[in-house]
Amino acid sequence: MQYRKAGDRYFVYIEKEESVLETLTDFCSARKINNGQVFGIGAIKDVELGAYDPETKHYTRKVFTGSYELISFQGNIMLLDGKPFIHAHVTIGDHDFKVKGGHLFAAIVAAVGEFIVLPLAGDARREPNPEIGLATWKL
Repeated sequence: MQYRKAGDRYFVYIEKEESVLETLTDFCSARKINNGQVFGIGAIKDVELGAYDPETKHYTRKVFTGSYELISFQGNIMLLDGKPFIHAHVTIGDHDFKVKGGHLFAAIVAAVGEFIVLPLAGDARREPNPEIGLATWKL
């Protein structure tokens, strides 16, 4: 990983074979970024996506092997159990230009990962919400 600070944000370049979520989480932990926004593009592989079912309170999960264009990565950073947690949704495209998307559970950089991390002031966090079945924002 490489990074550079520019004003109040960071340019973060995640390199080939690095885990997207682990690298971003470690980056935020090391810099004490507890609240923020993250977005990016690139090329990723071995992508695990999910779609949440509010009735069953479980994710349907699917792994997409091979490489994909990371068309869009939108996420937020908030404390969960005292550590930065990145909640991200992505859109990926295959080589037939078919698009898939959902909650990102895992992905490895296949070629490049270009992300912008914008720290935000505040002490917002996530806490378990039994009605929904997820850890949701506690503002």
